[in-house]
Amino acid sequence: MDIRIRLAKNLKRYRLMANLSQEEVAHRAQLERAYVSGIERGVRNPTIAVLQELAAVIGVSEADLIQMPVEQPEGGAQRAKRKS
Repeated sequence: MDIRIRLAKNLKRYRLMANLSQEEVAHRAQLERAYVSGIERGVRNPTIAVLQELAAVIGVSEADLIQMPVEQPEGGAQRAKRKS
């Protein structure tokens, strides 16, 4: 998977987990909201410094933002519970 797509998926997932809007993340990181949106869509290539700032704002490590996202199959958690 392209690293821009990994970053896009992880940034959006962690941002939502932190209950932050794109606008709030952009404001705290001193970026434009459209730039954050572009990163989340995988069309922008942020610098390492921007990656570091985004991670700090969201409260995760830089590595968390670029690691392979763990994707759960639909209904996977429910199926596992039923088998128990």
